[in-house]
Amino acid sequence: MTQSLIFVQRKAIRAVGDDESSGCSVSLNTLTFVSTCSRPIMKGEELPGLLVNEIGGMHGILHDHVEFLKKHFCLITMKEFLENKKNMSKKVQAVYLWWHKPVIDKDLLQSLPNLKVIANSGVGMDHLDLKLVASFGVKMANAPCAVSSSTADTGMALLLASARRLVEGYHVAVSPGMEYCEADFLGVEVTGATLGIIGMGSIGYKIALRAKAFEMKILYHNRTRRKEQEEQAVGALYCEKIDDLLCQADFVMVVVSLTPQTHKLIGKREMELMKPTATLINISRGAVVDQEALVIALRSGVIRAAALDVTYPEPLPRDHPLLKLKNVIITPHLGIKTDKATRMITEEAVENILAALAGLPMPSEVHPS
Repeated sequence: MTQSLIFVQRKAIRAVGDDESSGCSVSLNTLTFVSTCSRPIMKGEELPGLLVNEIGGMHGILHDHVEFLKKHFCLITMKEFLENKKNMSKKVQAVYLWWHKPVIDKDLLQSLPNLKVIANSGVGMDHLDLKLVASFGVKMANAPCAVSSSTADTGMALLLASARRLVEGYHVAVSPGMEYCEADFLGVEVTGATLGIIGMGSIGYKIALRAKAFEMKILYHNRTRRKEQEEQAVGALYCEKIDDLLCQADFVMVVVSLTPQTHKLIGKREMELMKPTATLINISRGAVVDQEALVIALRSGVIRAAALDVTYPEPLPRDHPLLKLKNVIITPHLGIKTDKATRMITEEAVENILAALAGLPMPSEVHPS
């Protein structure tokens, strides 16, 4: 029996470190890394142990992915590990995080002497103490290539739903006494509007590609300016200062990683710079937006509306004021939740893990810095 790994051609667009898609590829170029790593597995030799939180359930790997994972690994759930630590601890060579689980802390790392790699089922790594993990000599990888298209689709879906008041309209349409829709039940135009994208990495760029089809004027703010030909391809204008973007945009889309620098990046001051007719869309991390300030801004008319696929915490407490406002749409972190995207995430994780175990470069390695 042979264990093999083939890294195939990937295409993506990225500005290093500026959104949750860091690590996929460089600029508009195609990153091609083709390598076959083969090692014969001797009869009776065990597959490397892969620790997962659980199979199925709220925080478990998907049942449909189990057969694929078992071709490469001996799956060990946290329940099995905790019930038999003595025998299981040395078997685990890799951990696959699904929806941030299992929790990686010092105690777990100390109990896994043969752990070589942790693969994350998404791009954001804010739930991991990267320096702690690295101090144990453990490599880390995320899944930037798998998530960018589905997350960009979600961002545009939220923009359109908020602009045309689709959720409110649905409730009007299904209400028992519905006879007609009020004449002043009006949304706002998307075609020709100005979209400001904060974080122009792979996801941000794919949002720009979609917005171009709606003839939107596109502004963007990023730590690093994109190449001129990349800007021209989507008709995007660079705003060196975030304030310049905020005061011009009809829709502000936040697509950054959560770091100490981006925590509450959009707060009271930033919302007051926005147009009173503007909509804020967040598909990055909940803590990037000051939610208390957002509630006030939505209630007082500082901004028109908000559409959030992420909150802090997730889910929000059932009495949270954001849940009671008509001018906000909240979805339960649906960004990557498609059959295709989740399968691609698992495939990307397997590629990274097998590369690490074989001593080869990981295509999506994440470093503590």
